[in-house]
Amino acid sequence: MTSSYPEEQRKIDEMYMERALALAARGRGTTTPNPMVGAVIVKDGRVIGEGYHIRAGEGHAEVNAFRNAEENGEDVTGATMYVTLEPCSHYGKTPPCADKIVEKGIGRVVVGALDSNPLVAGRGIEKIRSAGIPAVTGILAEKSIALNEVFMKYIVTKRPFVVLKAAMSLDGKIATADGESQWISCETSREEVQRLRHELTGIMVGIGTVLADDPMLNCRIPGGKQPVRIVVDSRLMIPEDSRLVSSAGEYPLIVAALKNCNEAKKQKLEACGVQVLEVEANPEGHVDLNILMDCLGAMQIDSILLEGGGRLTEGALQAGIVDKVQFYIAPMLIGGEGAKTPVEGRGIHVLSKAWHISDWKSETIGDDIKITGYIREGR
Repeated sequence: MTSSYPEEQRKIDEMYMERALALAARGRGTTTPNPMVGAVIVKDGRVIGEGYHIRAGEGHAEVNAFRNAEENGEDVTGATMYVTLEPCSHYGKTPPCADKIVEKGIGRVVVGALDSNPLVAGRGIEKIRSAGIPAVTGILAEKSIALNEVFMKYIVTKRPFVVLKAAMSLDGKIATADGESQWISCETSREEVQRLRHELTGIMVGIGTVLADDPMLNCRIPGGKQPVRIVVDSRLMIPEDSRLVSSAGEYPLIVAALKNCNEAKKQKLEACGVQVLEVEANPEGHVDLNILMDCLGAMQIDSILLEGGGRLTEGALQAGIVDKVQFYIAPMLIGGEGAKTPVEGRGIHVLSKAWHISDWKSETIGDDIKITGYIREGR
């Protein structure tokens, strides 16, 4: 954008971009490994077409917006197209959207964020401008980037975006000293966690959680997308009669263990439909979580909901694989010296080494307080 960009026009562009962002968000949980994108076509002050990317492998937002305009009997020639993410310029499962914009005779293009995909990375805008179509970029770019934080990391690093989730009491306990934990968070918070399981590709816990709680780790939203369940289990201790193993034929289950730790157990688990992933050890003799992230990324697992327990959480923080935290704090006090906390293990010894949270925000959700933020780089 240039300094001559009129403030009035900026406000108009932001208004329509907000509408495009709201459309894009409808694709949560269904577009992976693609980003969520929304598009709005405006002509003579009227919205004549709109669309969003519904699911991977199907039409992109721009194509769906053009189709909507056609269904409405509208001529898009000379119209302005608002799109939350830079139009693609390469052939994938669908033709380039930048070419479609030129072909349809769009008169002006307004883009939220540039695409971090190396296959696009400014080429879509260049193609549009080369065709003589004015293009403005950076309108509500931060909102578009935040909406696609998973895609923005994965497309560049090929490693999953990891969200650390915990539910705890006001004094930082995730269970009583006797191990009771259901339910600390309120029903509204638990419903939101189910939506996270739908939106993110994988869900990961440590073997301690499996042995203590025998969880299912599935998404309980009717029609929701089921996450790939991942258990970090260095010694391959997961019981063959656990609910996770028993349901491996219905819901995908990956167990990450050390190489050659228990070949007989591995064969039994694989016979139950479990995928046993053998991973090198870290210096402490446990599954190296950074190597595991590389392996999961290669399997197109672009995002993970990390649900603990405390030792795995501390190990994930020490390994530097956590991107975002999402904590639900219930208005109760539990106490107990032996009651578990969200982060255990050896922890840190000096405050200068603490994991600081940036860009954090708090809000109420039901009876709870939700705090979200990002692990600050360079701790």
